[in-house]
Amino acid sequence: MSATRSPVEEVEHDRLATTVVLHPVKLSAPGATSRAADGGEGRGWRRWAVPGALVAIAALALFLRVWKLNALGFNSDEAVYAGQAASLAGNPNYAPFFPVFRAHPMLFQTILSPFFRTGEVDLAGRLVVAVLGMVTVLAVHLLGARLYGRRVGLIAALLVAVMPYHVVVTRQVLLDGPMVLFATLTLYCLVRFVQGQQVLWYVATGAMLGVTMLTKETSIVLAGGVYAFLALTPMVRRPVRMSLLALTATVAVFLTHPVSQALAGRSQTGKSYLVWQLFRRPNHSMGFYLETVPPAMGLLVVAAAVGGLWWLRRHRSWRETLLLSWIAAPVVFFQLWPVKGFQYLLPAAAPVAVLAARALAQLPVPELVRRLLRRVHHPASAEPARTVRAVRTAVIAVVALSMLVPSLNAVNRADNSTFLAGSGGVPGGREAGRWLAANTPEGSVVLTLGPSMANIIQYYGHRRSYGLSVSPNPLRRNPSYEPLPNPDWWLRHNDLQYVVWDSFSAGRSAFFSERLMVLIRRYHGRVVHTEYVDRTDSTGARIPVPVIIIYEVRP
Repeated sequence: MSATRSPVEEVEHDRLATTVVLHPVKLSAPGATSRAADGGEGRGWRRWAVPGALVAIAALALFLRVWKLNALGFNSDEAVYAGQAASLAGNPNYAPFFPVFRAHPMLFQTILSPFFRTGEVDLAGRLVVAVLGMVTVLAVHLLGARLYGRRVGLIAALLVAVMPYHVVVTRQVLLDGPMVLFATLTLYCLVRFVQGQQVLWYVATGAMLGVTMLTKETSIVLAGGVYAFLALTPMVRRPVRMSLLALTATVAVFLTHPVSQALAGRSQTGKSYLVWQLFRRPNHSMGFYLETVPPAMGLLVVAAAVGGLWWLRRHRSWRETLLLSWIAAPVVFFQLWPVKGFQYLLPAAAPVAVLAARALAQLPVPELVRRLLRRVHHPASAEPARTVRAVRTAVIAVVALSMLVPSLNAVNRADNSTFLAGSGGVPGGREAGRWLAANTPEGSVVLTLGPSMANIIQYYGHRRSYGLSVSPNPLRRNPSYEPLPNPDWWLRHNDLQYVVWDSFSAGRSAFFSERLMVLIRRYHGRVVHTEYVDRTDSTGARIPVPVIIIYEVRP
């Protein structure tokens, strides 16, 4: 009778088996010269190969996230989070327009606040997010190396470094980029717990999940991924006391958000935001994520991850169960959730990259290579292993380039021909706000088409702004936005002096665009400033197109 291995021994055996598969031992041919005998030069080169490659990948990741970083001004969400950070820091330019407590927890805004103490700030905030995005790439390397070995860790880090989905989001002052960093570290802690069965790593998993939720509260869905993995993996020991300790750590960390709201007397804000989220209308079709996320992640990366699950199915283990559970949690939840956003599925990027890296590191090419060699009359290749590595390296390079080119196109694009929340800045928004700050009397009030442009105007223009499309029904609006029930009355009594039309909001709501134009005509609107973006017509010629128009109105 063979001895039964404990769960820890099973995990260690699985890890060693994976390491053998990924790093096969090479036997020297008879008469071969040992590199160790030549002063250990080869060994020294190998010792620095992994750190050198990781530094190069991190440099590439940082370059993609900072190149032309400030070409466009903030979008609406960026303006809100940056405005909160400035209010936290006591910046007098923003405190009147952006209350500290709005909807989300404040961890990320607190990290940003030291950079927003004085003046107008946008580049510094984006640089912080870009650096955190680069750190996420390093965290993905740690995760992949811990699961499948250093080679997979490097490939996974490279894939995330050039992935358009991650690059675009980590160039913006959004909560999702920092949240994915903490989510990846949560996943890493969980892997360490499974491999060592130490209570410290289980509690660390719970604490890091709490930190992730403090960055963005919707990341609580990742707890479902943890639960699904533990339920599907009976080999992992999880005593009740240990689970209670981990859960206590999660709750203790996250409680700082509702407690701070209560102490500030803003508990009602969080409750109102929850009610609004529950009753929000769908903003995209059910096929939105299928249409946008796979191309943003990289179709070849997604294909490699799915294909690897198939051709390596005989080597499946708890690792694949863990990564698939982590991917399924946000994908299932946000697919069923009526409100959809471009960046909502970003927590799935790291595990998808690790699965793709696992597949690319073990491409089933040896037999294909042998057939190719026979066809070109080389029946016995002297270096088959080197040829196989060359083929795999070429495939990895093709996959990386398939994402690098779209990422470079995204960061080099000077304008957005289409506007999608979470996908980039707003052309002309910063310039229009600065024009209002420099050319209108202090205390002027602005009517915009929607709340998105109102946020941008308030951030860059320091002028009180109201969105025409904000519903007076509290169940139909973000509780952070103040409605204007009767804008006609405000205009008639000269309480609104300027009206701003923008093409991005108009494209989403033709009804409110027409209503705004009626008010402009009724109150003698006069164009005082226009922001243009160059677009390419059907003949290839570039023509200026107005994207933001500022009107001065009078009773």
